Amino acid sequence: SSQNFSEEFAEAARQLKKEAPRIQFGKIDVTHQHDLRREFNIQAFPTVKFFVNGSREDPIDCKGVRKASTFITWVKRRTGPSTVLINSTDQAEAIIKANDLAVIAFFRELHNDSVEVFCDTARDVPEMPFGMTASEDVCANYGIQRNSLVVFKEGKPVHNEVLEDGRQDKLGLTRTIKTFTLDLVTEYNIETSVKIFDVPVENHILLFTSTNSETFSEIYENYQSAAAEFRGKVLFVLVDTNEGRNGRIFEYFRIRDIDVPAVRILNLTSEAKYKMPADEVTLENLKEFCQSYLNGKAKQHLSSEEIPQDWDKMPVKVLVGKNFNSIIF
Repeated sequence: SSQNFSEEFAEAARQLKKEAPRIQFGKIDVTHQHDLRREFNIQAFPTVKFFVNGSREDPIDCKGVRKASTFITWVKRRTGPSTVLINSTDQAEAIIKANDLAVIAFFRELHNDSVEVFCDTARDVPEMPFGMTASEDVCANYGIQRNSLVVFKEGKPVHNEVLEDGRQDKLGLTRTIKTFTLDLVTEYNIETSVKIFDVPVENHILLFTSTNSETFSEIYENYQSAAAEFRGKVLFVLVDTNEGRNGRIFEYFRIRDIDVPAVRILNLTSEAKYKMPADEVTLENLKEFCQSYLNGKAKQHLSSEEIPQDWDKMPVKVLVGKNFNSIIF
């Protein structure tokens, strides 16, 4: 809620006042400040913008940050180093063990394009600690090839990606890392919707099912297995059909009781929707659906409204998806 957000924002301001008094926090009610709303193109609420060096030109957007601790990290990474330089195995272990998730880059040397991309990415993902090292001992200790980015979860490496100098895609890196801030399958609700849309993955797959149906545990297990294979490429979301507050999302996808369990893919950029061709939610069917979508072979699902009763009464006929083919062709 916005009340909770305001409290977290104020808490961050209180803590940073002691540590970094030069950083000022302020809030504006743009319902009474129309000029400011226009100037900074404020579309959604709450919006947080960070102004640097007294300039009102091109402030930096602070997206998806909701907790005081994350605000503090985000601001510190914008005003100082965004990653910790690791010189020893003990130092690496301390970071990995102290956090549920940790991101560490193992470099050959600390002056190349990949290092810059890694440090930039760290600024945009304040939810996790970032470290980097060029120490031979540290790399040898973890048995990790140089120029690799590794995500550690609960002390174990769960993702390893080669960093290619000069060909690193910052958005791709942010996307991969940010998916780890969510569960493998994220249940859609008011709290998680903010996080879901903050992760820069434009392909979302949604499973619409009742969480207390007899087949739920089997379906969910298949869905989780598929999610592990497509992490960073497709975001897996669960929508509970028993939850009344999810009504708007059912309407948006035109999901009826008879369709459930249903699986849809949504491309956030184009808003194109795709329906899984198979009815059964098996691992094989989910993998085939995701792969055909990523290969650009899936057919777009265009919902049609019902044929109006008086469609044929006037000289100009009323066409919808369901009667278009039969009348025109």
